[in-house]
Amino acid sequence: QCAPPTTAVEPAAGDPVAEVVLAFLEQRAAPLDGTVQVTVAPATATLPPCPAPRAFLPGHGQPLVGRVTVGVRCQDAGASVRYRRARVSVTGDYWVTARPLEAGTVIGADMLARRRGDLAALPDQAVLRRDQLLGWETRRPLAAGVVPRSHQVRRPPLIERRQPVTLVAGGGGFRITREGQALDNAGLGGQVPVRLPDRRVITARVTGPGEARVSY
Repeated sequence: QCAPPTTAVEPAAGDPVAEVVLAFLEQRAAPLDGTVQVTVAPATATLPPCPAPRAFLPGHGQPLVGRVTVGVRCQDAGASVRYRRARVSVTGDYWVTARPLEAGTVIGADMLARRRGDLAALPDQAVLRRDQLLGWETRRPLAAGVVPRSHQVRRPPLIERRQPVTLVAGGGGFRITREGQALDNAGLGGQVPVRLPDRRVITARVTGPGEARVSY
């Protein structure tokens, strides 16, 4: 499978730092789905030359789409670091609600519509893939034409608050089950607090309807 096309707005001639930033972002953006365009902003001040510049992404978890700040280390006597701003635009497919959805709606294929545009312009935490929405439940009402965000959907609960729960523990060839009562709702793979008959509360991972596993 071929990588999606990447285009770039060439920096001004004689700006080696911008060229390094451009090449760095093009390489990082290559795996993104969609058509990628990278633009590096011009320097805001006149700085001395930066020998053998090496680009890096500062901070942790900085998104690669939208406005990006790139750090550049110079191999000079002071090992100076400077920063350049850039924008990474990705034109690709995303999904919106095809009609208004009430809270608690399990999302089906007919409730979503495909759109195409700049993914960098979408709201934070937008869920872009349809397979990450189908079968999930809305936490709150959603208007028609909006991009669902990760905090607005959840896995449908397989265990509900105050429901009896079978706790399973095992390992090394043994299996133990106990009964308890769920203290919260939780979906598949989620963590749920369970009160035991002796009033102790433990946390277990949901593995099926009315069943959770305890790890030791």
